[in-house]
Amino acid sequence: MRQAIAPRVRILLLLLLAVAGALFAQATPVSAHAALTGSDPQQGAVVDQAPSQVSLTFSEKVAMSDGSVRVLDPKGKQVDTGKTTDLGSNTYAVNLHEGLPDGTFTVTYQVVSADSHPVSGAFTFSVGAPSKTTVSLSDQEAGGGVVGGLYGFARYVAYAGFVLFVGGAAFVLACWPRGAGVRPLQRLVVSGWLALTAATLAMLLLRGSYAGSGKVGDIFDLNLLSQVLQTKTGAALVSRLLLLAAGALFIAVLFGAFEKREDEKEKQDLTFGLAIGGSVVAAGLAGTWALAEHASTGIQTGIAMPVDVLHLMAVAAWLGGLTALLVALYRAPSIESSTVRRFSGVAFGSVAVLAATGIYQSWRQLGSWTALTGTSYGQLLLVKIGLVAVLVGVAWISRRWTARLTSAPEAPLETENPEDPAGPEDAEERTDEKEPAAAHAGGGNSKRAAQLARQRAAVATAREKRARDADPRRSGLRRSVLAEAGVAVVVLAVTTALTSTEPGRTVEDAKAATAASQPESAALSLEMPFDTGGQDGKGVARLELDPARVGGNDMHVYVERPNGKAFDIPEVKVALTLEAKDIGPLPVVPDRIATGHWTASGVQIPMTGSWNIAVTVRTSDIDQVTVDKNAQIG
Repeated sequence: MRQAIAPRVRILLLLLLAVAGALFAQATPVSAHAALTGSDPQQGAVVDQAPSQVSLTFSEKVAMSDGSVRVLDPKGKQVDTGKTTDLGSNTYAVNLHEGLPDGTFTVTYQVVSADSHPVSGAFTFSVGAPSKTTVSLSDQEAGGGVVGGLYGFARYVAYAGFVLFVGGAAFVLACWPRGAGVRPLQRLVVSGWLALTAATLAMLLLRGSYAGSGKVGDIFDLNLLSQVLQTKTGAALVSRLLLLAAGALFIAVLFGAFEKREDEKEKQDLTFGLAIGGSVVAAGLAGTWALAEHASTGIQTGIAMPVDVLHLMAVAAWLGGLTALLVALYRAPSIESSTVRRFSGVAFGSVAVLAATGIYQSWRQLGSWTALTGTSYGQLLLVKIGLVAVLVGVAWISRRWTARLTSAPEAPLETENPEDPAGPEDAEERTDEKEPAAAHAGGGNSKRAAQLARQRAAVATAREKRARDADPRRSGLRRSVLAEAGVAVVVLAVTTALTSTEPGRTVEDAKAATAASQPESAALSLEMPFDTGGQDGKGVARLELDPARVGGNDMHVYVERPNGKAFDIPEVKVALTLEAKDIGPLPVVPDRIATGHWTASGVQIPMTGSWNIAVTVRTSDIDQVTVDKNAQIG
């Protein structure tokens, strides 16, 4: 039997590792759950005098400590005071020292969004005029690297442990009280508790580095750990550990006093007490996720958090109970069809709760149909919906097998030995008769008696397994439940990824806020005729600048002959000057991508105004000319 089970278990384990690896081993930074929607000075702006402070506005409230925002001068020296101030309306500021030099300054920020995910970024502004800077921004991403991968994997293990612990215990209490004495089922529930405890401790240690430097060496930094304990996420993780201590007591009673209790009335009373206490612990554990993640921020948090708790408990009851049933079908000596029938009812109720809470959560996190297909969160949600649909389909097959088991009489797994017409009970009596004789012949050899007892137990166990495996209804149910468990592994992984992905509603709100903070400007198009004076030196240079506003712009230059055909020339240069502010000329050297077509990306316009745009066209080694026009930008 174990040889037949092992390949299937290995397949499930490989599937688990493959999915977890695909989601977490890449160790890419998580999506930001709060977006920078504005700043003062603005990104790329050029100001006459150095400001006294730099302010940043985010799409939602963020957690920011001293040092979260740094301002660096062109040489990389920190020029801010290090003290951040909350100005309200999701705007935060840091004061600057006096007497700052002219040049390009770099602003870096690293904060934690309201749903516990780290957010980082950087932008530049200039005082007087843009200049070169020695600041490197290669390590500004938060939540990535090895630490990010480890933290993501710990999140997955935590969810899996919660499902096995809560769902396995619920299966025993609600569906199969006799399972409290089955060792494989005990190991499953205890393994879930251990996995959740270990993952929670790991997340507590990793959290400081994950939300900060991202360095492996900072994992065991006690100062960072102290800071984490003062955050909402740290409080949630510590609360989870305290609840897990209560969970350990619950396990001890469930597999100790409850399993040994024989009086039916006392067992019913203990079942009721365990059900109440277990529900409180399970709801508390689920609440630690709701307290620190998506449900705790955004709209309708008072409704979203209880709904999130119900959702997680329904997931545990379904998928955890499914895993417990799989273990019982493969490893337990016997399981009654009434147990399978009861779990089928529990699973049906769990799916109904999941559907109701999932619809609400989807609406809350997306907000529009466009976010369902146009954001990473929506696309992952579609994948999850598809997988759940497959899972429900396989569960329907399992229910059919359950119905067949229910319609058949409840037959005992022990069957008569065809080679022994007297039946197993008479065979045991004859064995008991032979055992004293053998013991007397051997001078009362107790070892021989013990050996005979073990052999008799082994024969009985083998007979039970043969009878169980011969039942096509039970084998069909085992296969369908195994398929459900395989899909459930993937569903759990996608669910974990969803919790670390920026909700679609947040993405669209941030885009709208960013667009509102930018002045509306249309793409700029200028036509400038030129004549270099040489042979075949006439033509038209058409310059396009998009979106023609402060910040980065895309520039295209088309050079054409008078007849409208592309003009193949060796070089084009562009210079931008804002004479009113004494800025420029700012040189732009576009790249040739086709005959008569030159382009440059990321062309920085530091501030609005009437800019002079000069285009230099060279048609030969000695023939060139510069033409220019003024245009309002921004």
